Amino acid sequence: MYCIDGITPVVDPSAFVHPSAVLIGDVIVGPRAYIGPCACLRGDFGRIVVEAGANIQDTCMLHGFPGKDTVVGEEATIGHGAVLHGCVVKRGALIGMNCVVNDNAEVGEHAVLAAMAFVKAEGRIPPRTLAAGIPARVLRTLEEREIGWKNDNTKLYQQLAERSARSMREVEALTALEPGRKRIDIPGALPLSDLKRRQA
Repeated sequence: MYCIDGITPVVDPSAFVHPSAVLIGDVIVGPRAYIGPCACLRGDFGRIVVEAGANIQDTCMLHGFPGKDTVVGEEATIGHGAVLHGCVVKRGALIGMNCVVNDNAEVGEHAVLAAMAFVKAEGRIPPRTLAAGIPARVLRTLEEREIGWKNDNTKLYQQLAERSARSMREVEALTALEPGRKRIDIPGALPLSDLKRRQA
C-alpha cells in the first residue's frame, strides 16, 4: 500500500489483498473483494474503485486519468493478466484472461468478454452479451445457464477471499514431497469446458 499526494488506499476489512499486490493512492476496495497476487491498482492519476464482491485476479493492471474513475462493479470478475484503463466494468461482468479494456469504454452488466479481447476507447459491450476479438465484437446474447456458470465462478472467488484471509501464510518451501500429500478440493470448481460437456 502506498500513499501519494496525501491520498491513501482504502480497503474494507472483509476484502483480501494479497501481500504482493500493489495499491497506490486513490484506490477504494469494497467488502468481500479479492485482489490477487501481483495485481497493480495505480490510483496515482484517476480513482480506482473495486466494488463489493468483485475480484481482480493475479497480474491485472488497473489505471486511469485524472478526473476519471476506473470502476469494477459489484460481483465483477477481472481475469488473470487483464488491463483496465479508465473504463467501467458493470455489475457481474466477466473480463477474460489477458483482455484490455481501454479509455472511456464500458462493459455492461453480466456481459462476458472472451480471453484476449480488446475493447477500444469509447467501446460499448451491451449487458448479458458475449464479446470477443480485436477489436471486441458482440457475438451473441448469453444464455441463462451461462450467466449462472459465471455467477458460480464469482462466488468461488468470494470464498477464496475468505479462505485466503483465514489460512494463507508466508512459509518456507518444503524440500521433499511429504507422504500422503493432500489436495485442495473445492466441490463444483470445474473449468467452463467441463461444465458445458456435463450439461450437454
